[in-house]
Amino acid sequence: MKNLVLLGGGYGNMRILSKILPDALPEKYNVTLIDRMPYHGLKTEFYALAAGSKSDKEVRVNFPIDSRINTVYGEITDIDLDNQIVSVGQTRVDYDELVIGLGCEDKYHNVPGAKEHTYSIQTLASARKTYHDISDLPSHAQVGIVGAGLSGIELASALRESRSDLDIYLYDRGDRILNQFPEKLSNYVKKWFDQHNVTVVPNSDIVKVEPGVLFNKDTKNEHDLIVWTAGIQPVEIVRNLPIDLSRSNRVMVNQYHQIPTYTNVYVVGDCANLPHAPSAQLAEEQADQIAMVLKKQWANQPLPEKMPEIKIQGFLGSLGEKKGFAYLMDTTVTGRLASILKSGVLWLYKHHNG
Repeated sequence: MKNLVLLGGGYGNMRILSKILPDALPEKYNVTLIDRMPYHGLKTEFYALAAGSKSDKEVRVNFPIDSRINTVYGEITDIDLDNQIVSVGQTRVDYDELVIGLGCEDKYHNVPGAKEHTYSIQTLASARKTYHDISDLPSHAQVGIVGAGLSGIELASALRESRSDLDIYLYDRGDRILNQFPEKLSNYVKKWFDQHNVTVVPNSDIVKVEPGVLFNKDTKNEHDLIVWTAGIQPVEIVRNLPIDLSRSNRVMVNQYHQIPTYTNVYVVGDCANLPHAPSAQLAEEQADQIAMVLKKQWANQPLPEKMPEIKIQGFLGSLGEKKGFAYLMDTTVTGRLASILKSGVLWLYKHHNG
């Protein structure tokens, strides 16, 4: 039997499973899924778990059940591309084809103390810890959130509704929220924060972090808890592979999403160097193409000379439970409609995969 090994049970590999099972996987193949968790975590919702606005059960779905899926739980300790072996502790898994979908971790931009003295929402475990320690904060405690991208905005707004007694500060590197998007979108989000007493600190440059202290340029800001949402990078085990990486440490892939020097190895999601910002939507679009390539190769069919261009429709964000914001096909959507759109997309995803 041959073995297709999927590293990571994230959005990309979940999509690949849905495209090859039950009918497209050749009879001579099994699938091995390796993940540290026994379920698929909805990473786009980890902010809500950390804020306390959603339960642990609401931000995960079970892996699909199929007699040809062998699931291995644990931390991946080595990926041997030359010998085609993945190690999970003392367990060794051989592969014929490999899909690396291990996601990302926080990027601290060489800021001293940032890794040691801030909280994270990048994994289920880290989001749980962040929630636990936020829950223990007394009234009028100060929470600092570094990074006003989508994760930081959603965390700040969910935390405001979950803990109305906290003082929340959101540090934004730009001169306005979401400054790469239309000003209408920025103004809407900033107005929501103003109305709900979330302090946005624009033009921030965090140069050092000490226990309970952020240094914004020359200003010392004391906080009871600090959450870091200011950038991501591929996980360390991928960054250390003997392959070509981009300046952002993402894996260089060819048009078939393969590592050029190991064409039986594919990279999906946040680890892949693509001309789009990492997102769940991008991982799924990429996974569709990887599944197509795998099926053609299994059928001994030629691959297309040129792969279709991946197009991203936009993004959806929440401002608490009843408001939201979106940028879809160059159109700005705000308010209740954006919130309904995001809730609907999440419901459909969980219904399809759960």
